[in-house]
Amino acid sequence: MTTMTHEPAPPAPASADDVRRGELAAFLRSRRERVSPEQAGLPRGARRRTPGLRREEVAQLAAVGVTWYTWLEQARDIRVSAQVLDAIARALMLDRGERSHLFRLAGSVDPLPDTECAAVPASLRLMLDQLEPFPACVQNARYDILAYNRPYGQLMCELDALPPEERNCMWLAFMNPEWRDTLVDREEAVRVMAAKFRASMAGQLGNPAWKCLLKKLQDNSPEFRAIWERHEVVRVSDRTRWFRQSKVGLLGLDYTALWVGPQSGAKLLTYTPVDEESRARLERLREWYA
Repeated sequence: MTTMTHEPAPPAPASADDVRRGELAAFLRSRRERVSPEQAGLPRGARRRTPGLRREEVAQLAAVGVTWYTWLEQARDIRVSAQVLDAIARALMLDRGERSHLFRLAGSVDPLPDTECAAVPASLRLMLDQLEPFPACVQNARYDILAYNRPYGQLMCELDALPPEERNCMWLAFMNPEWRDTLVDREEAVRVMAAKFRASMAGQLGNPAWKCLLKKLQDNSPEFRAIWERHEVVRVSDRTRWFRQSKVGLLGLDYTALWVGPQSGAKLLTYTPVDEESRARLERLREWYA
């Protein structure tokens, strides 16, 4: 009598999504183990055996649920938003390359602008330089500062000293003390900025970059939340603005926007003096940074 034996069926090959989630889980664990509690501003404690941070500490720093973050490190099939990935990237202190890798593994679009924006060609950067001593920048509809010349880089704060992800006029106007102090009519300026942002966002409601910036402002600025709840919208228009520049004093500047592509894209912003005193002070500012 012959006994029939059945070989176990081979395991099903892993799908591309399974592989990607596994890579994401391994990457998160490796980055978590690299960050010490002291680096994250947390107490080490007497009985720590985990290298780096614990899962619950990452969840706390990123303001997400512990169970949810644990599932992410276990390669579970769960949805993850760009806002949450942004918070995790900050909690794990990822550099620009690591952050991009995180978003690629998660199959999401990074909401932060690149340090070098392909939408700003060398010819436009040369134009910015040639406009000195007049401040000028290239900005998109989300208020990200994509490129700028030296006068603009010194007008309201030292932009070169800020990380690229903070070079956003909305964020700076609500959250950067030096930038805030420079705006003479700040209350009106931020009200108009928020209204323009709302009007532009009507066509970007599903865009993760816009949603991420909105959530960051709502989470960090009670003033922005109050203004946002008014649901004001205004049309884009040119106007005169006044600045208290910390090195040369009061500047009256006419603000002009020139679109360099579709009106939902980038624009060249220039600030020209309204009087001879403002022109002379811009010249003094150029002497200072030169």
